[in-house]
Amino acid sequence: DDSLNSKKAAIGILAVVVLVGALYVVNRVWIEPLSTQRAEASTNHPFAPQFSLTDISGQKLSLADYKGKVVLLDFWATWCPLCAALMPRIEAAHAKYGDRVEFVEVAVGVNETRASVRRHVERHHYPFRFLFDATGAAVRAYQAPTPSYGVAVNAQGRAVYNRSPAAPHHTSALSSAPARQ
Repeated sequence: DDSLNSKKAAIGILAVVVLVGALYVVNRVWIEPLSTQRAEASTNHPFAPQFSLTDISGQKLSLADYKGKVVLLDFWATWCPLCAALMPRIEAAHAKYGDRVEFVEVAVGVNETRASVRRHVERHHYPFRFLFDATGAAVRAYQAPTPSYGVAVNAQGRAVYNRSPAAPHHTSALSSAPARQ
């Protein structure tokens, strides 16, 4: 009886290991290449759509204010569980690349107010700028399918990378950013 149970347990563990390995290979070979655009300073990438929003303090900003800089735009909402789960990765990327890249969170104005976003940001002490998209202008311009969508814009103003919630993080786009002058 014990020998049979041991064999069943071993077969079960082996099946789990094979399944996990197969999922990893499928992700690396098919899903990741399809969901990630490589960061290249190339004319093959479209220019990033321009927008003008106010930050959570009321200061007006536009993408043009970041001309000549690498920018990571991350569409975000306080009520989005995936956004909350991704925030530590974005904070880690900011710690690593913040001296070379402008990190800009675009707070999606669905079921949000500027004041509620400001309170959330102050409570969590995030180290980057938050813009408030009250009318959905930036969401529409970037066709952001959901909060937790991100776009890297190179110094030439081209959208060189976008991330859907299922795709890997922006590391390749950020690591290619030149040092600030």
